[in-house]
Amino acid sequence: MAVAQVLVLFLTLPFFASLCQGRLSSRPRRFVTHYRNGHHKGTGASDLIDRCRLEWYSATLDHFSFSQHIKADENTFKLRYYICDEYYKKRGGSLFVYLGNEADVTLYLNNTGLMWESAERHHAMLVFLEHRFYGKSKPYPAQKLGNHMKYLTTEQAMADYANIIHHLKANVLEDVEVPVIGFGGSYGGMLCTYFRLKYPSLMDGAIAASAPIWTYFGEGYDRGSFAKIVTHDASITNAHCAPNVRRSWDIMMNTFGTTKSGRDILGKTVKVCSALENEEDVKDLVDMFAESWDYLAMGNFPYESAYIIDGEGVLPAYPVKAACEYLNEEFDSDEELVSALAKAVGVYYNFSGSLSCYDIHAPPSSETENFWSYQFCTEHFMPMERDGIHDMFYDQFFNTTAEIEACQNMWGVHPDTNRGLVEWQGKHILEFLSNVVFSNGLLDPWSGGGVLQIPADLQRRNNLRTVIIPEGAHHLDLMFSNPKDPESVIHARRVENDMIASWIREKYMITSSFSEQ
Repeated sequence: MAVAQVLVLFLTLPFFASLCQGRLSSRPRRFVTHYRNGHHKGTGASDLIDRCRLEWYSATLDHFSFSQHIKADENTFKLRYYICDEYYKKRGGSLFVYLGNEADVTLYLNNTGLMWESAERHHAMLVFLEHRFYGKSKPYPAQKLGNHMKYLTTEQAMADYANIIHHLKANVLEDVEVPVIGFGGSYGGMLCTYFRLKYPSLMDGAIAASAPIWTYFGEGYDRGSFAKIVTHDASITNAHCAPNVRRSWDIMMNTFGTTKSGRDILGKTVKVCSALENEEDVKDLVDMFAESWDYLAMGNFPYESAYIIDGEGVLPAYPVKAACEYLNEEFDSDEELVSALAKAVGVYYNFSGSLSCYDIHAPPSSETENFWSYQFCTEHFMPMERDGIHDMFYDQFFNTTAEIEACQNMWGVHPDTNRGLVEWQGKHILEFLSNVVFSNGLLDPWSGGGVLQIPADLQRRNNLRTVIIPEGAHHLDLMFSNPKDPESVIHARRVENDMIASWIREKYMITSSFSEQ
């Protein structure tokens, strides 16, 4: 079995997928969550977007070409961003910028509590930038986007952000020396890291939360770490959960999945919307159920949260534990076990309680999932595997040749397998990077590809820090404070705020020394 890509992102988000007739799975896993069109509310009592103003920037379509399209209006497009300036003070102020990742920017505006809660202390103007091709920042009408995917790259997006930040400093704040602090989670955290490396004069420091920058070829990444951490999250809830999950896949695929009568029993037991016609349908059902555990682990927050499901509903506190409650026993029959598994994955899929059946033929929930699959097939080709031995899943070997062929069939592109090492420096990036905090929660499956340790000499010389949150899931530290927060995330935010303050002081000291010369 092939493992095709990543999730929330990022993250969001490599997604595990089966190759079907030379195509990538229609169910890509992004870094963060399933994106839905519309407005994304946060977890707070009020809608924060009302405290901001909407702006549009005329972004250059291709920052790396001097040629022009025949039609002048095709050389630029409108990129959406929000400015929230209630705490900004011109004297001693700062600019906080969220580098948007693979979703509608309002998702990040309404959920990035660290920015909102730190703004008053640092007299910061908050800016939330939307990534090209996502949300409402479309270079072309929807029906034409697929013909222009070559403009969807991390480099182009960072160039968008660089030009907007320059515009904000020069024309909005009229202060080209204002300290700028970047924020990002998952793929957004990766963007912060790479932006700080490429445009250090435009960003004075960055909080890179749950940023799996070391998940590429040649970086010594444990391809099975994502699945192992999901399994760890399930294993610490009760002794039965992970073994029952592992056992269920064989029952679904081999006990029930190989005969029509077995598939009929399976479909009725787990309540699918249409008959399971063949073994491929059963595999799609298995992949769908397995994927839910990945999202539950990423959203394994200590309190109820709407983030992973984009404000469409609410997941319970520690949703992995809630799901595992259905599997906390030894089952007498195979049917009882798969029925319990269906209820467990319903914690994610049936958060509203209104889902009557599982639809294995449902298309991607939006264009966003397709767009991230394109980014996987070009720049973010991240190998991930499961083996069913060291994790609670089943054998999914990452077949590089097959994955590349699938990308060529689906998008007509060939993944750059050296991108992580060449463009983004691989493990050597720390030698050239400065003023970045890397935070990772150990309940987050993406932490396996994150920066968990930095040599002491590089910490001192380059002002780099790691913050580990043992009880944290996917960029928990970026969320709003909650009475149920573990002490480790409270400490993480304290460290991050202190680092932000030091970067701002440093920038003002440098600016002052220049002005005196």
